[in-house]
Amino acid sequence: MSNPKALILRAPGINCERETHHAFERAGGTSEYLHIKKLLEQPELLDQFQILAVPGGFSYGDDISSGRVLAQEMKAQLGERILNFVDRGGLVLGICNGFQVLVRLGLLPCTKGTLEEEVTLTHNLSNHYECRWVTVQTQKSRCSFLPEGLTLRWPAAHGEGRLVATSPEAQQTLVDEGFAAVVYVDKDGNATEQYPANPNGAPLGMAGLTNHNGRVLGVMPHPDRSYLPIHMPNWRRTQLDNGELPLDGDGMVVFREMVKTAKAEG
Repeated sequence: MSNPKALILRAPGINCERETHHAFERAGGTSEYLHIKKLLEQPELLDQFQILAVPGGFSYGDDISSGRVLAQEMKAQLGERILNFVDRGGLVLGICNGFQVLVRLGLLPCTKGTLEEEVTLTHNLSNHYECRWVTVQTQKSRCSFLPEGLTLRWPAAHGEGRLVATSPEAQQTLVDEGFAAVVYVDKDGNATEQYPANPNGAPLGMAGLTNHNGRVLGVMPHPDRSYLPIHMPNWRRTQLDNGELPLDGDGMVVFREMVKTAKAEG
């Protein structure tokens, strides 16, 4: 089949669309920018794509709360179409602010397959914006494209990244039932709530979620800022025996796996 098409959503305040666009192109996809206003005017355009990406940034200045305004726009005018997109096999990625949008839209974790806000992404326990490299690990989860057991270094950059469910029991259920796709880990590789390995204090170390059918992924740290080898903080010390750098940085796996899955299923 032809290269899977990835819709890279643009909206006021989103500022990571170029990195996201290039990462999907580099993975073998065909990326296309689409402004939210045009998508709201022509919702049928979504049906032309296999992948929907909501990049990071500060959509609408994060007025009210992070991602809230964009999420409300999408829910009011695109909600059912997005659910249909996911149900027919479309893949969705939300990074940082994009994750916040998907949570407030109700697309994550979407345990019942309906758009209801089930968790929140609230202020970091440090009470300030955190910008640092973190180590995350992919978990055995429902996610249909993200391999488990990968230990990755991604940069985090957020002020409202603490993923909290309605109760400790509900938080544990997200782990037990395979919705917790990515966690922050300590130097021993264990999920952690301790700062600074966990930059926001999310219970059970939660850094990312998938949805009920594994077609949607949201992550707080940025794979889009670590997809090239020279993005990595230790890139000068990662040369291969032939003197060349590795092909990818740690974030590239997300984009490659999404494009590979979309292509295989197309």
